[in-house]
Order: sequence, then C-alpha cells, then structure tokens
Amino acid sequence: MTDDHAARPAETFAALHHQDRPLLLPNAWDHASAVLLHAHGFPAVGTTSLGVAAAAGLPDGVRATREETLRLAGTLQTLPFLLSVDAEDGFSDDPGEVGAFAAELQARGAVGINLEDGLGPAGRHAAKIRAVRAAAPGLFVNARTDTYWLGDGEGTRERVLAYRDAGADGVFVPGPTDLGVIAALVRDLEGCPLNVLYAPGGPSLARLADVGVRRVSLGSLLYRRALGAALDAVVAVREGRETGEGTVPSYGQLQELAG
Repeated sequence: MTDDHAARPAETFAALHHQDRPLLLPNAWDHASAVLLHAHGFPAVGTTSLGVAAAAGLPDGVRATREETLRLAGTLQTLPFLLSVDAEDGFSDDPGEVGAFAAELQARGAVGINLEDGLGPAGRHAAKIRAVRAAAPGLFVNARTDTYWLGDGEGTRERVLAYRDAGADGVFVPGPTDLGVIAALVRDLEGCPLNVLYAPGGPSLARLADVGVRRVSLGSLLYRRALGAALDAVVAVREGRETGEGTVPSYGQLQELAG
C-alpha cells in the first residue's frame, strides 16, 4: 500500500468515485483472487457475496455468511489494496446490529461496505445506512437497491434518493443496461456516485462513463468465469483436446502471492 493509501485509505477510496473514468471494481472471493487482481493494477478490490458463499458451500443472500465475510476481511486486511466488502443486507434487520457489523469490518481494514435492500422496506434500509454512518465513520457506504435485480424497476428513483439522503456515499443499481435509464439516475442523484453492474453484451465502460456512471462492479462474474474455465479445461483433457490459451498463473506465481 502506498504511503497515501496507508495514511488516508477511506479518503483515497472515496476519491476513486469522483474521477473522469468510473472506478472499475473487480470482485474477489478469496485471498489469491484478491491479491492477483491487485497485482494486475487494480487499486481497489471488492468481494462477491456469491463467491464467498459458494466457496464455503453456503447459499447467497440468506444471511448465512456473516462469519465467512468477516474472516475474509481479516485475511485481507494487511494487503496493499483498498477493500470494499459485499455484506448482503448487513445480515440483520436491526440497524444497530448492521452498524456493529460494519464497525467490525472497518476494524479489519475495510474501507467500504455494500448493503443491499432486497426490496425490503426502504425506510429500514435507510435506517441501516444511518446506523453504519454512526458506528463506522468514514466507511464508504454503497447502498444497493434491487428494484431491477429482483423487480421491474418500479420505485428505483424514490429508493436511491432516500438512501442518498440517509447518508450513503454512493448508490448501486444492478440490472439496468439501457443508457437512457442509467443517465436519468445519474441526473437524479445530483453528484452522488452511481454504481452499476457490468453486463456482458451491455454498455462498455467507456459508454457508461459518457453518461456519468462513477463505479462499475463485476459482481460474481469473475468467480463464475473461473469456475467455467476450470470446467472447460478438465473436459478438454478428458476428451483429448488442448486446454486452450487462457491465462493460467503458474504454481510459483501463486506461491509468491501467498507470501
């Protein structure tokens, strides 16, 4: 970590959301994936709740991975990058418990937290945001609404504005790929950074930048692609074919990362 990151990691992370180009945030699921991403030039790395859950043999989105999430943050806290943690809905309906969990993450070196509403009451999610701001000052709160992810988009504007007004540092709306819809959300937020989820076949990073998106997450894409590449490779070997030209870190490289 640079001296500037070490001195002001939270401020450094927040500043990455106010640049000419969006912050491209890749999402890791373990130590090796996080370190490998940073080693290839990403100053900030997020976690993917699906990857963390699946790697532990647990379902995502049902509050089953609270301890795994804390454990991973603790594992990564000494590493030289800025860490944002996907914390599902904070693993509780109680805003005080969510605030306490956020404080634990911050104590383990996280500079950001991603909190999803799961289409639950907007007022409850706003209360969680306020609780996190009080319990973990300086932690970047990325408030996610699932209006497109789990629904048809209805109520998106009202929710993102409520979360912004509750103190969210940024708002995450996964699902929409229509640039007109995304641009309207950017305008509504009036400077509060909008985070969207990259969609294969959807708008490029450059086009998202053109409409004012400030953060682009990859979610579980890298984890799912890694599993797919593993399956492709083993099936190719079984069928007597070459395994292809994909990037394969060497044994030695991974040993160095672990060190």
